[in-house]
Amino acid sequence: MDVNNLTLSPGGWLVWIIVGLVAGFLASHFVKGGGYGLLGDLIVGLLGTIVVAFIGAVILLFVVRRVTGGRLRRA
Repeated sequence: MDVNNLTLSPGGWLVWIIVGLVAGFLASHFVKGGGYGLLGDLIVGLLGTIVVAFIGAVILLFVVRRVTGGRLRRA
């Protein structure tokens, strides 16, 4: 995968916005005190999604390195 040619389609942005809204809305109802409005819930949801993805990637890399002994095979 070439990172320099990474593009996001408009549909991808829409999905991120919907996921952020849903995550922010659910989080605002889970935590006492209510939400931060539509924009605030969107931002909280997107940031939460990024944080969870980062933590998942770190855990996955840790597991892969433990299994492979820190060596990756290149094709």
